[in-house]
Amino acid sequence: MRPGTVADLDTVVAIYNHYVRHSSATFEVEPVRVEDRVPWAREHLAGGRYRLFVAEERSEVIGWATTSPFRPRAAYATTVESSVYLAPGRLGRGIGSALYRAVLEAVAGEDVERVVAGVTTPNPASVRLHRRFGFRRVGTFHRVGRKFGRYWDVTWFERAIRLPAEDGAVEPGARPWARPPRSGSEGPNSVSRRALLPVPRGR
Repeated sequence: MRPGTVADLDTVVAIYNHYVRHSSATFEVEPVRVEDRVPWAREHLAGGRYRLFVAEERSEVIGWATTSPFRPRAAYATTVESSVYLAPGRLGRGIGSALYRAVLEAVAGEDVERVVAGVTTPNPASVRLHRRFGFRRVGTFHRVGRKFGRYWDVTWFERAIRLPAEDGAVEPGARPWARPPRSGSEGPNSVSRRALLPVPRGR
């Protein structure tokens, strides 16, 4: 796992567009262009709250994870939204969990209080992953997105950037994502094996 660079943008966009075309994990319905994602990349490559991490195999980017703005208004600045996407065929190998762990660890020292994630449901693999990383289910918005000719629900999860001891016996400042991941499901918003995978911010 390593921080992303501008040179990764072509592959990052290609992976994302796979889910735009084939998955309900993102509510984008038209593929995005690399040139349109340059401002997004700059925001995520400058350090601070918003980060982009990539996973490589034989020098090929095979997945990425981000923390991104949750809402544009200033008071939301201490909340970030997390996302993970893997290249097709890379599920079930722990890559998504490792990416998620890396990006959460990267922002642990920033001025961040809360991490949130939206999961298009049903998606039991993603729910398991979020619970493993200390997220709690907040609630579900029903039929809030229409894609592929049907309506989809989105379930939202949240966690403090540092879990207090009473929330899972984790000491203040500890990093629960450093625990070894269970085998099986992939990163946040990852799709069960019968479907596809994750979601970037904002749906």
